[in-house]
Amino acid sequence: MKLTGSILQFLSCALLFLSLLPATSMAEMSPLQDEALSDVSGQGGIYLSGDISINEVGGPVENNHFGQCTDQTKKCGARVAYRLKEDGGWVVLDDLRGKFSFEGLTLRVRAIDSGFGGDGEQFDREVVEIGLPDIVRYKDVRFDLATSSTARPTDPGFQQTTIFAAEMRGNVVMQGNLLVFPDGNP
Repeated sequence: MKLTGSILQFLSCALLFLSLLPATSMAEMSPLQDEALSDVSGQGGIYLSGDISINEVGGPVENNHFGQCTDQTKKCGARVAYRLKEDGGWVVLDDLRGKFSFEGLTLRVRAIDSGFGGDGEQFDREVVEIGLPDIVRYKDVRFDLATSSTARPTDPGFQQTTIFAAEMRGNVVMQGNLLVFPDGNP
């Protein structure tokens, strides 16, 4: 077998690189002093990408309300219920299912000490900034926004009124940031 010059050069570089790996893996970690650290720049925060599937093929509960997902008269998606007042009714996302995919959601802490028509200077605290992803992809996402008399459809006296139902497929372009303002003392 005859090797050409470029292949030999590549192999010798690869062997040299591999021979250096054990030496670098044995290097000792040491703390950086403030002066050395001041020369390092970077960006704080978290960058997230992923897929989220919610009851894409149905849930585990089968009864008179939920039934099987193959039965179009029944609901088989997830349910999220929120009570507005202690003795009030419920706002629900019902029959929530499908797949969301996103790339580029960011989370970071941001100091607000100026702007916002002068309110930023008075606020002078940190907030959580959620950077919206460039594109969110929806695959067969559906949900109902409704009001309900109880948190669960299986509770006695259950009555629900659907405000609207949504089905989404395709891409949505998102831009901007969502700021979460803290309330109270940590």
